[in-house]
Formats: sequence, structure tokens, C-alpha cells
Amino acid sequence: MRHKLGFQSFYLYSAACSDRKSSFSLLLPQVNKICMQLFLNQLDKTLEEKILLVMDNAGWHSGLVVPDKIQILYLPPYSPELNPIERLWQYLKNHLLKNKIYDSLDHLEDAVCDFIRQLSPDIVASVCHCNYVIL
Repeated sequence: MRHKLGFQSFYLYSAACSDRKSSFSLLLPQVNKICMQLFLNQLDKTLEEKILLVMDNAGWHSGLVVPDKIQILYLPPYSPELNPIERLWQYLKNHLLKNKIYDSLDHLEDAVCDFIRQLSPDIVASVCHCNYVIL
């Protein structure tokens, strides 16, 4: 009997500030402009002052309505290593995903959410710190 293999996923949108030792994450079902706009709107609601958000030039990062408290710094093409949040993704992979198998997507989603919630501000600061963004 033939079976079509399926692929399931979820997406973690995050922003982190090493100076303030803070982060904000949102788990969403897709990666697109609608979800990116939702992320920006929700991030804006948590902000007390204006921030600079470093982003690459992914297709879903253009044509957004950027809230007043968020200023976007777009990275040059093909330079994901310059994005501080990429370091958080690598940290998550090394500490949560590497050499582990989850029984279901729901179990993985729960593990990712628990991991993000339990990240200490000091770890966020050390992992996401970069000295090349000067305000």
C-alpha cells in the first residue's frame, strides 16, 4: 500500500534584546506576511519604548505596517549570521532538538514553548549579544 508522506510544522517568531535581557516569542502556524504582521503587532503591545528590530529581507518581511515603537534594520542579502536571533535558534537546536526524537508535533511544540518560557534573561543576553549594531 502506498502512503503519501506528510510534513507538519509550526514557526517560532522571536525578538530579543541583549541590553535589556528580554525577549518576546510567538508560536504561529505559518510563515507569511499575515503572521509576521501579527508578530509585530503583538510585540508592539509589549513595548514601553522604541526598539530597533534586526531582520533579513525575507519575502514575508516586506510590505508590513510597522508600528511606531518599532524601527526595522534590514540586513544585507545572504547574511543570516548577522541576525542576533539566529543565535537563539542555534541555541534552541543545540539544547532542545539535537539527538532527540519527539513522539508528535504537539510534543515538540510543547517542548519548544517550555524551553522558550524558561530561558533566563542572562542566557538571552549572552546568546543574542552583538556589538555591531550601534544606536
